[in-house]
Amino acid sequence: MAKKLNTTLMLCLLSLLLLVESNNAMTSASSTEAPAPQPSNTTGITEGSLQPQDCSPRCAERCSNTQYKKPCLFFCNKCCAKCLCVPPGTYGNKQLCPCYNNWKTKRGGPKCP
Repeated sequence: MAKKLNTTLMLCLLSLLLLVESNNAMTSASSTEAPAPQPSNTTGITEGSLQPQDCSPRCAERCSNTQYKKPCLFFCNKCCAKCLCVPPGTYGNKQLCPCYNNWKTKRGGPKCP
């Protein structure tokens, strides 16, 4: 009788384990769906899409998280005046604005923050 009970218990545990694993597989499969669409407002993100007077607020947003605000704002405004775009966010995303991304210092480092 004890042997039959152990077998039944093992089958129940195996069934439960398979159920949990299949649920995890379904959850991970649904989380790999297409990413959410980007906002349609791309003003200032693509090269030449800003007006010169729009540079200052965009750069203030771009430099909002840095501890070096003055140099960040100076170079961001300089880059924006030349390229008429500022990448979105406080860091990265420079590939959206090639001019901003490709302007380098004499040493070859990035000029634009």
